[in-house]
Amino acid sequence: MDLLPAIDIRNGRCVRLLRGDFEKVTLYEVNPVELAKDYCSLGAKWLHVVDLDGAQSGSPKNLSLIKMISSITGLKIQLGGGIRSTSHAIEALDYVDRVVIGSLALLKPILVKKWLKDLDSDRFCLALDINLDKDGIPHVTTHGWTKNSNNTLWDLLESYSETNLKHVLCTDIARDGALLGPNVSLYQECVDRYPHIEFQASGGVRDVNDLHVLKKTGVAYAISGKALLEQRFSKEEISLFLPNG
Repeated sequence: MDLLPAIDIRNGRCVRLLRGDFEKVTLYEVNPVELAKDYCSLGAKWLHVVDLDGAQSGSPKNLSLIKMISSITGLKIQLGGGIRSTSHAIEALDYVDRVVIGSLALLKPILVKKWLKDLDSDRFCLALDINLDKDGIPHVTTHGWTKNSNNTLWDLLESYSETNLKHVLCTDIARDGALLGPNVSLYQECVDRYPHIEFQASGGVRDVNDLHVLKKTGVAYAISGKALLEQRFSKEEISLFLPNG
């Protein structure tokens, strides 16, 4: 398992949202390019970038800045935010190595399945954001986590079972940006049910102990944004989970 550093960009600056709420934003003074350079120097190979302006507007808005990050650091970029049409996907793939598809995976599955078939499935990652119901069943949300669906995470993944889906980013919304620890049992069940998918665990990572626990589940990546920004890891701890560290 590798650590996948995350940078959320809004108005060209690094921010973090609490549980995806644009009204609960923390602004960090560090420049996105400089932050990416720091992660690169520690041994990162990939960077997860969220274009929050794109997510709000419905089309990518920070591609030039993201291209600059890639060019200067040499990092591979996984980009989410505002990719809602074939033209958006094709445009983004000219700038980055992998694009993240959120609500469309549920709302327009025929379109997304076509992308997986025609545009190289390895360059797409489905971002499935979930809320747990009273029985602990994970239900997929849409529209920037604001709308709950009747579809469980397992329903949605099963609907893609005939595709060549390779990458899934799963976020437990209740834990995102809250430093409450990851939902380990959720990710263990993901890996047990779909061992052929490379899962990315997102939400709640606090410290290196959480990374050690997540590694045991078999997920491919653990995403961290806030904990890294707030220096909850030592450089030595970070390097243990970076491929070139």
